[in-house]
Amino acid sequence: MSLADLPDTFLTSLKEKITDDRLLLDVAERWAYGFDNSRKQATPQAVVLPVTHDEVVAITKLCNQYKIPLVVRGRGTGTTGGSVPVQGGLVMSMEQMNQIIEIDLDNRLMRVEPGVTNQAVQDRAARDGFFWAPDPGSASVCTVGGNLAFNAAGPRAVKYATTRENTLGLIAVTADGDTLHTGVKTTKGVTGYDLTRLLIGSEGTLAIITEATLKLLPLPESKRTITASYSSIQGATNAIVSIMNQSLIPSALEFLDSAALELVRSLPGIDLSESSRALLIIEVDGLKTGIADAVKQISAAASNAELLEIKQSSNKQQADQLWATRKALSPVLREIAPNKLNEDVVVPVGNIPALLAGLKRLSDAYGIPIVNFGHAGNGNIHVNLLYDTRNPEQSAQAKPCLLEVFKLVLELDGTLSGEHGIGTEKMHYISLEIDEISLSWMKKIKTLFDPNNILNPGKVFP
Repeated sequence: MSLADLPDTFLTSLKEKITDDRLLLDVAERWAYGFDNSRKQATPQAVVLPVTHDEVVAITKLCNQYKIPLVVRGRGTGTTGGSVPVQGGLVMSMEQMNQIIEIDLDNRLMRVEPGVTNQAVQDRAARDGFFWAPDPGSASVCTVGGNLAFNAAGPRAVKYATTRENTLGLIAVTADGDTLHTGVKTTKGVTGYDLTRLLIGSEGTLAIITEATLKLLPLPESKRTITASYSSIQGATNAIVSIMNQSLIPSALEFLDSAALELVRSLPGIDLSESSRALLIIEVDGLKTGIADAVKQISAAASNAELLEIKQSSNKQQADQLWATRKALSPVLREIAPNKLNEDVVVPVGNIPALLAGLKRLSDAYGIPIVNFGHAGNGNIHVNLLYDTRNPEQSAQAKPCLLEVFKLVLELDGTLSGEHGIGTEKMHYISLEIDEISLSWMKKIKTLFDPNNILNPGKVFP
């Protein structure tokens, strides 16, 4: 869709509400705001960069009046097409609403605008000995608004939970311009419906978040990173179950299968024997006086007949390099397989062995290489189907194989997405998991918040 498709009166009114330097109409500038990490692209008809809540209200009311699609965007790090303006219209980039408004150490909270990056939050909180729990792989560039939109998590979720559990309240704007104040500044509160948790994870389809109150946690006194390599997938998955069934919860428990290990052997940070077929990266944190016992307890739980080697990082630099290598996995996969299908499925921890065995069967049956890694401590496995569009057989088999992956996950009492969301990439599969009546009620909620369907239309629901 072109700029000419916007009504002249709409553009005239829009120019009255935002300064020229924050209204992008040039086609090249608009194009740059039309894609995310799904590599899907659709050029919006205009881009606005608000700097205040009142500007967001005014622009949203205008879009609602003219029924112009409105897509809110952070930094475009999402992988499911959630910020792609598939129906054109207006993209509202929150990148300039990037202020940390308040830090209240007595009550362990931080108030922020949606455009501030996750890393900026972590850096500022760390100066006072605190942290915010969500730590997605793109933390250095992704925004808090994006974390909220998709309920992002990361490795620490196994112990510290997801964005929903670490956000106390929100200020948000509905499609008709109403301002909502949700949540509380306390860690307990059951007055009224929980609109905070409803909006978090709604992918910008219900309201536009302009401020969030984040729950801060004290930084642990000490951390240790352990690697455990196994001669078989089964040995590693048995260890995952054993670790999660004992009293000490690790602060991270990551899994890499043999295909993932082949990709990282040449990278710094991981030293593996050739016989290793699976790797666990385990982090424990806590008091300095108890960290040695914690390492001992986790190591005992990780030990079984398939264990090849277990070792502890000797210093912080070595541990940091190990985690950097783990986070490099997804970009490495993108380089070797630009057409990969990257799914973030979740199953109960006890069903991880059955999931991985089933994925191996599907890989063999469809001739599609599948690489698995992820947050094994809470059953969140990133399943990567690597296919080559130049191979007609692989191209034809990729989507049928993906459908069988989703069916397998649901047979194992799992869910289609743990932290990436639905967007455009999974919306045609959502009815596999959610029954027709439940979907109809979700659509009623969407209609209540957004009767003209202007907020991120063409997402989530098929």
